[in-house]
Amino acid sequence: MRIVIAEDQVLLRDGLARLLASAGHLVVAQVGDGPSLVAQVNLHRPEMVLADIRMPPSYTDEGARAVQLLRRRWPDLAVMMLSQLVDPDLVEQMRSRRLTRFGYLLKDRVLDTAVFLEQLETVAAGGTVIDQSAVDGYLRRDDGRLGQLTERETQVLRLVAMGRSNAGIAATLVISRRTVDAHLRAIFGKLGIAADGQDNQRVLAALDWLSG
Repeated sequence: MRIVIAEDQVLLRDGLARLLASAGHLVVAQVGDGPSLVAQVNLHRPEMVLADIRMPPSYTDEGARAVQLLRRRWPDLAVMMLSQLVDPDLVEQMRSRRLTRFGYLLKDRVLDTAVFLEQLETVAAGGTVIDQSAVDGYLRRDDGRLGQLTERETQVLRLVAMGRSNAGIAATLVISRRTVDAHLRAIFGKLGIAADGQDNQRVLAALDWLSG
């Protein structure tokens, strides 16, 4: 997969590039600000962008604004946003626009590189990956259809939203893949998500707690 990295912290940017290269991906450009991100994506047309939300010069939302511009121009561009904290405005955009092929992770909560690479693959394949802290916040506030889910089904949905595969969910919860499949069928049924391809169901389920 061809990737552009936008991160102003040089050590983190270099570490990401090395990790991606070791996993067989091609980092076609590394930049440290929003305008450079837009320029390099237009030049290289990558499959994915890894972008910090806050970059120079104001360290507010330069990365997020650059990504919004790029997604309007290239709707199929996969995006993984990285941040130091949950950004309410960006989470609200995710909720209202039901973004797919999109990930949002907190930097200091990326503790397993294998899981991170799996999450990138999920986003590239058209899925949605949300950091657990944002997932938990919305799950706690939701009093609608998600209230129908059992505790175990909620755990499975949380992991789906975080971009975990069925195998990853099974390993995390120490259950069989057949049990994961059964929980997913129950979740889809309770959320009223019709069987229209497994990947599509997973995306809709992951976004359901955001759509309110």
